[in-house]
Parts: sequence; C-alpha cells; structure tokens
Amino acid sequence: MADFQFKIHFLDKKTKARVGEIKTAHGVIKTPAFIPVGTKASVKSLTNAQLAEIGVQCFFVNTYHLYLQPGEEVVNKLGGLQQFIDWEKPLMTDSGGFQVFSQARNNKFGGYGVRVGEEETLCRIDEEGVTFKSFKDGSVHRFTPEKSMEIQQKLGADIILAFDECTYYPATEEYAKRAMERTHRWALRCLTRMSNVKCQMSNLKKQRPQALYGVVQGSVFKGLRKESAKFTGNLPFEGLAIGGVSVGESKKEMINVLDWVIPLLPKEKPRHLLGVGEIDDIFALVERGVDTFDCVMPTRLGRMGQVLKMSNDKCQMTNVKWTMDITKAIYKDDRRPVDKGCQCYTCRNFSRAYLNHLFRSQELLAYTLASYHNLWFLERLLEEIRESIPAGKFLELKQRWLK
Repeated sequence: MADFQFKIHFLDKKTKARVGEIKTAHGVIKTPAFIPVGTKASVKSLTNAQLAEIGVQCFFVNTYHLYLQPGEEVVNKLGGLQQFIDWEKPLMTDSGGFQVFSQARNNKFGGYGVRVGEEETLCRIDEEGVTFKSFKDGSVHRFTPEKSMEIQQKLGADIILAFDECTYYPATEEYAKRAMERTHRWALRCLTRMSNVKCQMSNLKKQRPQALYGVVQGSVFKGLRKESAKFTGNLPFEGLAIGGVSVGESKKEMINVLDWVIPLLPKEKPRHLLGVGEIDDIFALVERGVDTFDCVMPTRLGRMGQVLKMSNDKCQMTNVKWTMDITKAIYKDDRRPVDKGCQCYTCRNFSRAYLNHLFRSQELLAYTLASYHNLWFLERLLEEIRESIPAGKFLELKQRWLK
C-alpha cells in the first residue's frame, strides 16, 4: 500500500527495542508510540488542539461506540473521521470485537459459552458472527467480520483492525483454542472483504487508503499463542496487533505472551499491543519490540485526580508508583506545581492547591488540567525512550525509571 509504510531506523543492540516510523495518508507516527484512547472520537476532557500541543501523534477510536452513535453512515457522509472531528493526524479504529464479546461474559455457562436459546444474555456467538444487544437501548445488532470491515472503512481511520474473538480471562485452553481458530477464519474473511473494498465503497467520493492489522490471540497458552503468531504473521496484513493481554491476566503472563509471540512475527511489519500502557509495562513492551500501544490509563487516572509525576515526593505519593492523589487535603495550600520540572500547560500555570480545589469543588476544569498533564508526561517519556535507543541508553533509562 503506497500510503502506508513502516521503516525501522534503529535497533537496540542489547534488546529488541526499535525506533521507526509508520507512514500513513494523514502523517507519520514516530515509534515507539503511545496511542491515547478516544473511545467516542474524543479523548475525554481534551480538545484536539490540546492533543496537538501535547504532541499526540495518533489516537484510538472505538468502532462499537461510533456504530451505535452517531453511526458510520453519518461519519462517512461528513467526510470520514478526520473531517468529522477536525483532526488532521492519523487515527486507529478497533474492530468492535472487544466491546461486543465483553457482553458475552456469563458465569453461569463458564465465560463466553452462552447457549443459543438463552434469552438473558446480551451476546450470542456463532461461526458467522455475533448478535448482541445495544447497551444504550437494548436494540439487537449483528457484527460479522465483513460488517466490522464495512463500518471501519466508512469511518475512514488510517489503521483498522480485523474482527477477532477476544478470549476472556481466565479461560480454559479448550475454549481459547476454539476462539483462536475462529479468529483465524475471521481474519481470512476480513482480508477478502478488504480486497473488494473499491467496489463496496460506492458512497465515497474518494477511496480512503487504510492499513489492516491482523490480531494474534490464544490467551495465556504458549502453544496457542505461537500458533496464532505464525498463522496471522504469514497473512498479508499491513501490521499485527497482539490482543487478549488486558483482560485480567497478571503482568508476568502478559510479558510471557510477548516473549512467545514477537519472535515469530515478521520484523518488517509494525506491532501494536492492545490495551496496555502503565509505566513499567511501557518499558517491558518496548524492550521486546512493540512499536505502538494504546491505553485509557492517563485520562482515566486524570479524571480520578491521580496525576503522574517523576520527582521524588514519596511521603505524599499513593501506593501506585508515579502517581499522586491530588484530591488529598494535604495539597489544599501547596503552591508547588504538580511535578517539578514539568513544562506542560498545567504545571507552568497552576499549583497543586488549585487542582486540589477544582477536584474538591467538582469543577470540570479539573479533568482537563489533570488529563493534559498526564498525557504530556507520557509523551515526554516516549520521546525520551525514542532518543535513548539509538544512543544505546535504553536499559540505562529503564533502570533509572524503574529503580
């Protein structure tokens, strides 16, 4: 695909970390890159102009939610996501699979093993696709691999994901194998649908170039993960995504999955890790050769009054590394910025006392200032990581942060 290219510029000699660029029709993503989540085509509490100030290169939009509201036809009619939300940089969309399958969790039947005749379930899975009820109004909908591709094509993001069955955790190996094999069959159907995209997109004035990523599944089972990596890696996808590693498993299990999967993926294609992005996770996944990754962490923490910080202030920190609970009364007259040395808009202009006041007064500006700072914090960390790899100092940087 002429509008999508991935180039590796540097490889770390001591690890599998790498620095590169993903070229899309709407610009370049410098990797490794953190991809914020903008579920409903909006990164919560921040404007797109603020995202650009922070240095966000791309963000992740949820197909399931946009399908339910306002609908892919509306977005398509208004020129696609970039024009709809006034964002000139790259965008990613997921397949909607994670949200659909999360409704299928039914402990009575052991996870996703719902019965065809069970009226109470919100989701029914079969070989052709998934029938589910909207969380908004209870209306019934149907997703198939072809339908997911059609929706994502009309939304028009630069990078889209194949429709997969996201395995719950913990799952039996038997179920994980069935889900993985179904994901593989659906991957082939997604590729077939994309190959026919031009004749299927008659409503578009101009074809929007999109890169399709395949998804590796297999839960926490080594044999299944390796099988899925080999199968998906050998298909003509533009990139690969690793799924099913943010559904409740431990960090050790997540790292195990990366160690099994990444050596089997083609080196020339970009790798995306779905749903992971805490500070220690970032170093672990970059060290193993992940290029991009998404997570709701910085903005979700921001809305909770948890602000990221690097400077040493242990007596006032929470029990979670790198975060501080700015809502605590101890900060009500603290004139210091959130993080000493931080140059974000929040830290340059406002004190801890002011953010404490905003949160305790339930002012909406609190969400904006805390989320702005948290995203700025992560973007600066990723800049530092991208600089450390060609300089041969990645492990030194990792040790300094995780010490």
